[in-house]
Amino acid sequence: MIKQSFCLPLYRPQDMSLRALLTTAKGIGYAAVEIWQRDQNGVAFGELCETASAVGLPIASMCGHYALEDGMNKRSNHARIGDELRISIELAAKHHIRGLICFSGNVNDGQSDDDARAACAECLRQIAPHAEKYGVLLNMELLNSKIDHPNYQCDHTAWGVDVCQRVNSPAVKLLYDIYHMQIMEGDIIRNIRDHVQWLGHMHTAGNPGRGDFADPDLPQELNYRGICRAIAATGYSGYLGHEFKPRGDVVAALRSAWQVCAV
Repeated sequence: MIKQSFCLPLYRPQDMSLRALLTTAKGIGYAAVEIWQRDQNGVAFGELCETASAVGLPIASMCGHYALEDGMNKRSNHARIGDELRISIELAAKHHIRGLICFSGNVNDGQSDDDARAACAECLRQIAPHAEKYGVLLNMELLNSKIDHPNYQCDHTAWGVDVCQRVNSPAVKLLYDIYHMQIMEGDIIRNIRDHVQWLGHMHTAGNPGRGDFADPDLPQELNYRGICRAIAATGYSGYLGHEFKPRGDVVAALRSAWQVCAV
């Protein structure tokens, strides 16, 4: 069965404590929770880690460096990003967090596409041994540059795979966001099947609108039950993290999403 997780910042009911939410999610069947930055809506990182551990719900993923738009494709950022990733890797290992999200950054004027891939590979190659030592994955995120993140460079599967191949480390993978890649290139199942060896983490959301894909009243062009069956058939062992915007009751949305993807 696919291990499902959910991105905490999108699913925080005001009338529910963090511990109650995580306990409820675990009861539904979730295998982990995710964060973006270390401070989540006023909840300190240490408190979050302690609560998740007490509930028995691991943290699957968090961002490893800043910032999404100013990333690894710019060589002048490599020292800063390397320092940030070293700190994040050691924190991740301490708190049993499987993966760190990394970003290519936006397209730089005057830089060729090939040189941008080379720069990202150079940055990741420098830090990959540290990640390997601590058993942490560095997952470069694939994002759409058409709607949500204009000018973001790592916006196609082939682009990200090329970077991973250049680094050639078991610690360097991709965060394959199904919503983003549906917008950019479609052919979701084939791309997952063809490139699953490079996928360290996945995200879900409905398209269009990044909505709740299990909500029958919302227009939806992605068949997540079919997609998840295809993912399971590849032997993928990472997490599938829900990152959609729930329209109504958060717990009901989490329960419905889990049921759709529990194949």
